[in-house]
Amino acid sequence: MQCWGPLLPPPPRAALPALCATQITSWGIVYYAFPVLLPRLTADTDWSTNAATAAFSLALLVSAVAGIPIGRILDRRGPRAVMTAGSVLGTLALLVIAAAPNLAVFTLGWVLAGLTMAATFYPPAFAALTRWWGPDRIRALTIVTLAGGLASTVFAPLTAVLAEHLSWRATYAVLAVILAAVTIPAHALALRAPWPAAPPQPPTRDGTTPIPRSRPFILLAVAFTLSGFAMYAVVMGLIPLLTERGATPTQAAWALGLGGAGQTLGRTLYASLATRTSVTTRTATLIALGAATTASLAFAPGPIPLLVALSILAGIVRGNLTLLQATAVTDRWGTTHYGHLSALLGAPAHIAAALAPWAGAALAGTLGGYPTLFAALAGASLLATVLAVASGAKPHPVSDGHPG
Repeated sequence: MQCWGPLLPPPPRAALPALCATQITSWGIVYYAFPVLLPRLTADTDWSTNAATAAFSLALLVSAVAGIPIGRILDRRGPRAVMTAGSVLGTLALLVIAAAPNLAVFTLGWVLAGLTMAATFYPPAFAALTRWWGPDRIRALTIVTLAGGLASTVFAPLTAVLAEHLSWRATYAVLAVILAAVTIPAHALALRAPWPAAPPQPPTRDGTTPIPRSRPFILLAVAFTLSGFAMYAVVMGLIPLLTERGATPTQAAWALGLGGAGQTLGRTLYASLATRTSVTTRTATLIALGAATTASLAFAPGPIPLLVALSILAGIVRGNLTLLQATAVTDRWGTTHYGHLSALLGAPAHIAAALAPWAGAALAGTLGGYPTLFAALAGASLLATVLAVASGAKPHPVSDGHPG
């Protein structure tokens, strides 16, 4: 049992189940409903698929950028106001999207949704868990990411059922009501606990380089960006890869879905890995395993059951990478400026993830197909592995003041 003691009060009991519920709901409605409704949306409005998808990708870019100032606020004031306001804004964003008379207003709705993502998705939840749960944070992070992994399982089918009986606009309106009913009271009521003071910055060697401008931070950010781009491009490219290899669309969809199940399984393994490896070793190992599974998908022509098994293995690695990135700052620089530093570290990777669907499809056409694309993505992950090793080779002295 975790001993908290007088200097480290126990975490708020209601926060963990509340964040599990709000992560499922926020991800399921704001993120996963879009691909389900996209065909109906474009058929009804005559907006092109590319234009509608561009609005959604813009939301991801806005989220990456907005996460940096939001991280500063989280460090100072805690998650309650940020996540409650994000839930209110998310409800408004979905209503704007539902009522949009033209593409410009639709895009504005997704810009608001991007701010919602920055204020309600994993990063602010991770900041809350990291500060409140202290040394027991990996367990709390694992529980919330396991719950978050159910978002598509719950809301993709629910959205599809609603869309069978309602227009896409009415479906988004209903989802907005669900989002408001679940997340606004959960964030407002369950996150009321006092925000603990930030612990002191861990002792560092002599030096004055701010953490975000230090060599380890920059190398790690580039490594996560390359790895993240490869990971999301693999997810988006898996179905066309498998169909090129002879799989039916149904078989390819099952492979993608089982890869998601593997992702959930992978998250259950991270705590054990974290206790048995150093931070640099597990970072390099997991990114290298991502390269290996991507290369296997690139070069294995079949049979289909083997490709499905490789998809599951790739999902297991992705699940571990989610928690690796969630703990990257605390494992190296402590929790003092977790929200801000995590947002800075993750922003390039989030931007790469937003661009991955377009860039992956474009590269597949240029390179002559998805097997060649996957081989190139494996190479990008190998380069990320080298950078991850280099980021921990010779720690650079950093200042113990503000992260800059």
